[in-house]
Amino acid sequence: MPTLDQLRPGQRGRILSLQGDAALVQRLLDMGVLEGEELEVVGFAPLGDPMEVRLGAARLTLRRRDAAGIEVHEL
Repeated sequence: MPTLDQLRPGQRGRILSLQGDAALVQRLLDMGVLEGEELEVVGFAPLGDPMEVRLGAARLTLRRRDAAGIEVHEL
């Protein structure tokens, strides 16, 4: 399965699982990054990191290495 950092701007996905250290996973959960939620990649910073994603009505900015721990199903 692809991870969030592998999606291109405009692509959407459904979150399947969160992986990484416990503090990071808890921080993502607190921000609303939950299994089953749909998100869309808005874009990347000029040098490719960080990336911006739309999750519901919110926009989140994530480091690519953090996004690599979010397994998604492309929609």
